[in-house]
Amino acid sequence: MANNHCCSTQLIDGDGTFNVAGIETFMKEVKFSECGLSYAVVSIMGPQSSGKSTLLNNLFRTNFREMDAFKGRSQTTKGIWMARCSGIEPCTIVMDLEGTDGRERGEDDTAFEKQSALFALAVSDIVLINMWCHDIGREQAANKPLLKTVFQVMMRLFSPRKTTLLFVIRDKTRTPLENLEPVLREDIQKIWDSVPKPQAHKETPLSEFFNVEVTALSSYEEKEEQFKEQVANLRQRFQHSIAPGGLAGDRRGVVPASGFSFSAQQIWKVIKENKDLDLPAHKVMVATVRCEEIANEKYATFSANEEWCQLEEAVQSGPVQGFGKKLNSLLGACLSEYDLEATYFDEGVRSSKQKQLQEKLLQLVQPSFLSALGHIRSGIVDKFKDVFDKALNRGEGFSLAAKNCIESSMAQFDEASADVVIELADWDTSKVREKLRRDIDAHVASVRDAKLSELTSSYEEKLKEALSGPVEALLDEASGDTWSSIKKLLRRETESAVSGFSAALAGFDMDEDTRQKMISNIADYARGVVEGKARDEAGRVLIRMKDRFTMLFSHDADSMPRVWTGKEDIRTITKTARSASLKLLSVMAVIRLDDGDTDNIEKTLAVALIDSSSSNVTDRSITTVDPLASSTWEKVPSSKTLITPVQCKSLWRQFKTETEYSVSQAISAQEANKRNNNWLPPPWAILALIILGFNEFMTLLRNPLYLLVIFIGYLLIKALWVQLDITGEFRHGALPGLLSLSTKFVPTVMNLMKKLADEGADNNTRRNPPKGDYKAANDGSAASSSSSSNVTVLDNGTKHNRTEYSSSSKFE
Repeated sequence: MANNHCCSTQLIDGDGTFNVAGIETFMKEVKFSECGLSYAVVSIMGPQSSGKSTLLNNLFRTNFREMDAFKGRSQTTKGIWMARCSGIEPCTIVMDLEGTDGRERGEDDTAFEKQSALFALAVSDIVLINMWCHDIGREQAANKPLLKTVFQVMMRLFSPRKTTLLFVIRDKTRTPLENLEPVLREDIQKIWDSVPKPQAHKETPLSEFFNVEVTALSSYEEKEEQFKEQVANLRQRFQHSIAPGGLAGDRRGVVPASGFSFSAQQIWKVIKENKDLDLPAHKVMVATVRCEEIANEKYATFSANEEWCQLEEAVQSGPVQGFGKKLNSLLGACLSEYDLEATYFDEGVRSSKQKQLQEKLLQLVQPSFLSALGHIRSGIVDKFKDVFDKALNRGEGFSLAAKNCIESSMAQFDEASADVVIELADWDTSKVREKLRRDIDAHVASVRDAKLSELTSSYEEKLKEALSGPVEALLDEASGDTWSSIKKLLRRETESAVSGFSAALAGFDMDEDTRQKMISNIADYARGVVEGKARDEAGRVLIRMKDRFTMLFSHDADSMPRVWTGKEDIRTITKTARSASLKLLSVMAVIRLDDGDTDNIEKTLAVALIDSSSSNVTDRSITTVDPLASSTWEKVPSSKTLITPVQCKSLWRQFKTETEYSVSQAISAQEANKRNNNWLPPPWAILALIILGFNEFMTLLRNPLYLLVIFIGYLLIKALWVQLDITGEFRHGALPGLLSLSTKFVPTVMNLMKKLADEGADNNTRRNPPKGDYKAANDGSAASSSSSSNVTVLDNGTKHNRTEYSSSSKFE
């Protein structure tokens, strides 16, 4: 129940059940948790119906239920009630305990009395002992069992704090308090001495456990005004009771107000289990539970904090400016709130729980911290790549550019990481920094490899371009100094490339061994280009040999196509052409790039392939050793061999087979030419014709008309000779010529007759011109009177050759 001045509730009922819900509600209504250590607990115990509730209501302005004297004396308070005092500072909680020696519980049921007494001593700063004035000095006084109970249960408190016992003497008589107090203290000391004590406290005086205070009040029923005046004076003693010199005793074991509910509940639990109550350990236990509750509450509050949630979400998607400052502020506020609420609990427990809370908070924010560092690292890596590429594009040396960019990037990381550092955490950013450096170094290494590869490829391409064409041309010529020229070319181009390549490598920071190795690789590549080209050309050596043979065999010294007239020495020409082809084969057989490369391959090939074939072997039964029956050349390693001796022999055999046709064709052409040039009959036949045809010749002389007929026949035969190209037709042989002439003879004769008819018609027209065209007819007649005759061939590119014949006017 509650009113405007106070609030009260039953803490423990008559059956010993702790009212957890009631005390929680009570603490919220009176805002007890906000008091910290600035509060006091007062409890009162005494015989039943001794006016305890009445005293508390008048002293602290509470509203505990009081006994109705008109209904008889009976039990009014059951269990333990508590209320907040009104008008007393600091906040004071008063507990009204069930009276002792009540008939309702009987003589034997004293368990609850002891339990409630022990509970009051454990949680109270001040314990009021309500007693009747007439019991002072009496052996069988009503308060003696109560004092024995108090002193006995006090022994169950392990290292108890010092409690103030305020004895309130009720219904004081005329005997002065100064005379009553010594007697009361003497009775109290006797009771203390008579109580059994543990061995450790056998000689411990009462003052070690209690501060004993004594006050007296007049009768409430008989002298009410005087009673109220004395109560008002006593009330002043409870103002600032916890201040130094105040009424409250030792406060070393006091529990902070926020933990009072839990502390009281645990104390009652231990008392109910009839265990010894270790107050210092209980204080630590309460502090542990309450600090943990506060820590969990602050952790939950931080986790649900909107600002933190926004910050956590933002840092997952990208970098957050001022991340460390914002997070440090949130963490500091959370821990400050914890310290504020837990400040009155045991320092060791409070610090321990604060450390645990801090660790949990740091575990909560660590992923975000790592994300922030990750964003910084990735951003700096991307920025480094861009800056590094720009520096290289400007022509800055690779090593210098890499060094400057790395130093700048690491400085940027140190600056940016300082912005996300959590002050409470001793987190080392060196691992992320090392990862950043590894990422940057990996990128630099990849760019370095790419640049070196690009540089190497560039020089290799230049070498390939500079060597491939000239080497191919030199090998195609295949003279005695071919390989000497190739060596000079290789040396010149290699030195030029190595010089430029070495200068380009100066911008890269590398050890001398690596540099020399790369330069050596360039030189080896140049040699490899030459050797590769030589091997390619060796694969086409047969084609080269045939081309050379054809060039020398089919062309004369002036490179003009050779016409086989019959005067040429085909055997000599063939031998010369084959010797030149053999020279090509000997040049292409092995690689001769090193100084001191000497061999007798050409001589060996000449002896084995040319001399042996041209020499006359009279005795075929004698066998000779074939110098080409081997897979290696003498004094030539296999790595330099392009064409083995066996392959040379096979190539030469194939070469001869494929070139023999050209030789046979030349021989046939010579014979055909000879036949064409010898178409006249032999001289003896001519002499026989003159002798035998003398009479016919004389006949012709006697009759000139025969000469005219012969002349006309000659002209016709000459025209047919030209039209049919008889010389050309018989160039490829007699039979092919006859067959060709047989198909062309009749069309040629018909064409010739048509031409003659056309010429005759034109002449008639010119002899009888029209009168108007007299002048033109005279011009035509003049033209037709030409005395010369000739044969003209027109329009060679047309389908049929046109031949016009002109003779004298007389012939026409």
